[in-house]
Amino acid sequence: MTRFITADEAAALIRDGDTVGVGGFGAYCAPDELYAAVARRYEAEQHPANLTLVAGICTGDNTTADKGVNRLMAPGLIETAFVAHLANSPKIAQRVGANEIAGYTLPLGVVVHLLRAIAGGKPGVLTQVGLNTFADPRVEGCRANQKAADQGRSVVELMDIHGREALFYPSFPIHVALIRGTYADEDGNISMDHEALTGMEMEMAAAVHNSGGIVIAQVEDIVERGSIHPKKVRIHRALVDYVVKAEPERHRQGYATDAYRPELSGEVRRPTNALAPMAMGVRKIIARRGVLELRPDVVINLGIGIPSGVGSVANEEGIASRAILSLESGPMGGVPVEGVGFAAAVNPEAIDTICDTLDMYDGGLLDMTFLGAAEIDRNGNVNVSKFGTRCTGPGGFINISQSTPKVCFMCAFTAGKSDIAVEDGKLDIRADGPGVKFIPQVQQISFSADYARKTGQEVLYITERAVFRLVEGGIQLTEIAPGVDLERDILGKMAFKPLIADDLKVMDTRIFQAGKMGLAQE
Repeated sequence: MTRFITADEAAALIRDGDTVGVGGFGAYCAPDELYAAVARRYEAEQHPANLTLVAGICTGDNTTADKGVNRLMAPGLIETAFVAHLANSPKIAQRVGANEIAGYTLPLGVVVHLLRAIAGGKPGVLTQVGLNTFADPRVEGCRANQKAADQGRSVVELMDIHGREALFYPSFPIHVALIRGTYADEDGNISMDHEALTGMEMEMAAAVHNSGGIVIAQVEDIVERGSIHPKKVRIHRALVDYVVKAEPERHRQGYATDAYRPELSGEVRRPTNALAPMAMGVRKIIARRGVLELRPDVVINLGIGIPSGVGSVANEEGIASRAILSLESGPMGGVPVEGVGFAAAVNPEAIDTICDTLDMYDGGLLDMTFLGAAEIDRNGNVNVSKFGTRCTGPGGFINISQSTPKVCFMCAFTAGKSDIAVEDGKLDIRADGPGVKFIPQVQQISFSADYARKTGQEVLYITERAVFRLVEGGIQLTEIAPGVDLERDILGKMAFKPLIADDLKVMDTRIFQAGKMGLAQE
């Protein structure tokens, strides 16, 4: 039977050395009331200590503010982090980078499918996701730092299945789940009415319950028995041991705004023509070039950062409905929220679970994806997951990039502060960022160009001044922006010389014009 307790009582249930699964995704669904209670108890008692944290996309607002998983950063509280993405909670990422927490970073799809495997009493997850990337045991085996290597723990194994390579990620028990929903009824059934995402909370609850652990759910409010429609019960009371009612300030819908946005949860629809268009600049130029790759009726995915601008430009041009938008966090259709609020969509047609979404991605749902890139090397490999001691993890990047027939990587050509303008339909590079993104060899392989060549993927690398294509032997420059000098502005800013197409073209000049590009009339 579900018990209703305080957050401090819930924190007292966690033992030293427990493996603790936590829900949420980036700016959304963080059980902050529970995190705050755990942090208070640890500060007062130094317990619970040496926890293993299991998470998908760690919650936070991308700053060091006391939000999300950042609340658990006290030295000694977390011993090991077993996660897909850390960037939203920089304090934990810093501790992994400083070798103070043993870090394992896995593809998001592997993390969520492991929850299902654990819940089902299965030995683990068998998949090709991660082959030839840093997740492959022949490369780094998901270990993010020396502390993880010193543990001697194997979180992934290479296997031969009927002559085909595959990776096996073994199951493990999880002792505690800290999750959240919107309402709990008097029996402990949990709904997700006001949440922007459906998340992986049910899968985590099932994994922990079937491991013999305890499931603790934070909710906005408690309602009368039977008042939640059966189709809205996301987590049945049979899986819930304890419920904690949160204070409103620690149960916001998301970190991007203090106000509840019903257009994100699907409760209402907002006119999207009221959404402000992107300002002209590097991000918009790249997003515009990406939009030109769209074709009618394709199912696409957008990554965080510059790629999310594809949705904004498509909405501005009045062609958003031509393609079916999908986010790895679950929303299908609608216009993605940009910035801190990324992962939700305005006016989604459906909000699938993260687990179901990544099942569909792995199996080939997507026709095309737009993803970010931090480093690109001469072979065409891409790094988004680790830079020196700064470890972010891949999130869903590997699942998406390995399973989609056409992949468009999008990034500014150089790193750091730049001064780039558009004048008279041309790109005016007044001052470049000091960092080089096109380097001989990436620091970590998040996307394997060799794997892409084997599977026959079409791969583009789109920047504000140049477009490249993956070919045999490397990457080939195929387009340059009007107004740029090939030697000075492109080849002179790369640490290797790319192949150059014989029919090198100028990028579509509409990209660099004020006003709309007129795509709705095409």
